[in-house]
Amino acid sequence: MSMAGWARVFGVAGVWSLVGLTEPATLSGQESSPTATAGPAGFSIGSSDGSFQLRLKGYIQADGRFFPRVPANLGTSTFLLRRARPVVDVTTWKYFTLRLTPDFGQGKVTLFDAYLDFRPVPQGGLRFGKMKPPVGLERLQSAIDLRFAERALPTNLVPNRDVGAQLFCERPVVSVAAGVFNGVPDLGNGDLDVSNDKDFEARVFFRLPHIGVGIAGTSGTEQGTIAAPALASYVTPGQQAMFRYRDSTIAAGTRSRITPQGYVYAGRFGVLGEWVRSSQRVSRSAAAADIANTSWQVAASVFVTGESASFTTASPRHTFDPEAHHWGAIELAARYSELSIDPAAFPAFANIANSPSKTTAWALGATWHLAPAMKIEVNYEQAQFSGGAAGGNRAPEHFLVTRFQQAF
Repeated sequence: MSMAGWARVFGVAGVWSLVGLTEPATLSGQESSPTATAGPAGFSIGSSDGSFQLRLKGYIQADGRFFPRVPANLGTSTFLLRRARPVVDVTTWKYFTLRLTPDFGQGKVTLFDAYLDFRPVPQGGLRFGKMKPPVGLERLQSAIDLRFAERALPTNLVPNRDVGAQLFCERPVVSVAAGVFNGVPDLGNGDLDVSNDKDFEARVFFRLPHIGVGIAGTSGTEQGTIAAPALASYVTPGQQAMFRYRDSTIAAGTRSRITPQGYVYAGRFGVLGEWVRSSQRVSRSAAAADIANTSWQVAASVFVTGESASFTTASPRHTFDPEAHHWGAIELAARYSELSIDPAAFPAFANIANSPSKTTAWALGATWHLAPAMKIEVNYEQAQFSGGAAGGNRAPEHFLVTRFQQAF
């Protein structure tokens, strides 16, 4: 029986219509038999020439998150479905690919990616929709490839997801991206703009053997309102509320970011680093100022079992298979990061009694890689704060997290 015939048997004949297939499908006058594949890259069905495809991927991250020695109001120990994300890619007429990535984690539904790629050439093209802006290095790293359960403090200062249009070019040695976006606050995940102004965002990144280095930045203006201030709030490594502006403080002008970034992955060792400066003009009543916050991190990792370290998905030399006496791979990691709030934020625009002026954090992690993108990990991270409490310094955060990740 043909593949299309089996599809009808199992009640999924409508999928063929979704990806533009008929029986038999034709393209440019040539017959094209449907194909189906399954493997580490996910599951797909499509035309034999690849002009029409439906690809299904996804991942789940189940955490145990604990806050030993932390006051109850500063962190609650819990089991958590951190991320549950199906990823659907649909290619039609060879040059057009649609991606949809909803997330069902943390007891809510959020749309993270919804964009269309037009690739007239394999090396690049135009992307339009909701996406990761081309800014933060660790933000651009896939969540399944992170060396720690949570990203470091610099991610507070870069956008998460935004809606816009972006040109991109990906070559073996260099990748370039530049686009116009609605503009979201630091750490923001936005769907609509609150003003007519837009942000220009760009990144250039060079890749040599074992080394990657680049720079990214954004420039724009933002005008908030009392109802929609258009300002950021920052979180601790344990994802607890940390810094926020005073009520009635709003974005009131120029916003810019700059972030030099890079990594080295050589043999079993890897090092990643980035520095971010985010500046926003704010106002409150008659007062106004440019607030420039900075953050940086350095993270290092090593495969004690000898595998090659990588910015992308790590691959054990042997996937977990007890019958064959294969046990996967073990990776150890360490990280240090800092976040400093501009002194000009205090006391007019932020309250030192509930918003620290500086946060430092160090972390240790161990990961058991059972297969590519399949892992069990344990992290411990400690954060210390300058200010942030009525009596002086906020209590240190002790964050212990375990994660089981399954991806396909």
